[in-house]
Amino acid sequence: MLTNLIYNKYGMTASVIIFISILCILLTPSANAQSTKHFEDIRMDSTLADHKLIYFGKGDEPLKDTTSTLIQRFYEDQFRHFQDPLAPYFLFLSKDSKLAMGIGGCVRMRGYFDWGGALPSPGFAPYLIPMEKDPLKKRNLGTTPAGTALFFRVIGRNKLLGEYQVYIEANFNGYQARDFHLKKAYASINDWTFGYTNSTFSDPTALPPTVDASGPNAKMSATSVLIRWLHKLPKGFSVAASVETPSDQIEVIPELTAKVNQYIPDVAAFLQYDWQNSSHIRLSAIYRSLPYRNLLSGKNHNKSGYGVQLSTLFRPFYAMTIYGCMNGGHGYGSLGGDWLMGAYDLVADPAKPGQLYAPLCYGGYIGLQYNFTPMIFASATFGGTRYAPRHEIASDQYKQGLYMAANVFWYLTPRISCAVEFDLGRRMNFSGETAWARRLGAFVSFSF
Repeated sequence: MLTNLIYNKYGMTASVIIFISILCILLTPSANAQSTKHFEDIRMDSTLADHKLIYFGKGDEPLKDTTSTLIQRFYEDQFRHFQDPLAPYFLFLSKDSKLAMGIGGCVRMRGYFDWGGALPSPGFAPYLIPMEKDPLKKRNLGTTPAGTALFFRVIGRNKLLGEYQVYIEANFNGYQARDFHLKKAYASINDWTFGYTNSTFSDPTALPPTVDASGPNAKMSATSVLIRWLHKLPKGFSVAASVETPSDQIEVIPELTAKVNQYIPDVAAFLQYDWQNSSHIRLSAIYRSLPYRNLLSGKNHNKSGYGVQLSTLFRPFYAMTIYGCMNGGHGYGSLGGDWLMGAYDLVADPAKPGQLYAPLCYGGYIGLQYNFTPMIFASATFGGTRYAPRHEIASDQYKQGLYMAANVFWYLTPRISCAVEFDLGRRMNFSGETAWARRLGAFVSFSF
């Protein structure tokens, strides 16, 4: 009854958010009673055993349990995404088990076919769905090596510094997906991280597996140079806080408004609870300062923006994984999702020429994954976003986007995988006009 009332007033996106909340409340406790090892953990055990170890230094080779623990640290990342490369096949380990070094990456090739109206992008984003069908672009066949990556990681332990690591990753995601672009470059010492990496406001681990590189249209995917403190607390809790280099997208109107250089960092934080089978629930928040200049009054102004996100990944039983997220706020659109395609951090107020304000945006998604075996699984994802300004805007402007994906993944070996996926999306404008897009995609990935 409650979901129907919300659907009638706000649309399908709000209904999705309520559904995710109910699932989190009802199903989260059931994971604590699970004792059978999850299929995903079995596959990860196979991956951990699939390494060629090269030892350096004097002394006897370390015990197998010691080396396994050191390799496991390559995967201990609060911001690890499903599509991130695995630990390198060739690993250099010190015989005192205090240092590990690896150079690895992945080769990933995607192909996709659109019909009934082609999207102008390798990423399946509802925002980009053309409202008017072009007879020249009814169908499209595309391929891309986007996601192919190389990385270098050093993990160690020092009496003075404690635990530390250095990580650099670059992807082929630039012009025509063939330019080599830096994706991450950071260093961590104990609880502190310095460098270019995922925003503390994001939760890549809670993103469902998709062939489509864009993923759900409500995901937060910001990356920035930051300083982060992340500390593990007793009883499965952890807390993090960071200051991050800001980057905004505001509406610039000639002779009325202008963009002002950013000079106040974004501040983000999260509180997370973990339980068995690698499950977690995370509450994240971010505060932003959004400056602009009113050209009519000749004055600079600073508007406040914020975002709040609740995300989770949990495994109610050995073959099932559930992913969920809902987020909302004012002035956080440039941090990810469909809103990243437009200037939704600050927009003009028609009743007050020269003034900008931070509009409301919100969205969410839910993903279900079922493992038939540790090496074969299927998943389905449904998500939506909504743009809700406080004033009437042009009827041809984006109002709401829906994203749906269903796929099957097969790991031929722990390091070679392939998948097929069907994507379905819908864009709705403020006029009520809607347009749909369909895509059939596939990919092959090899990690080394």
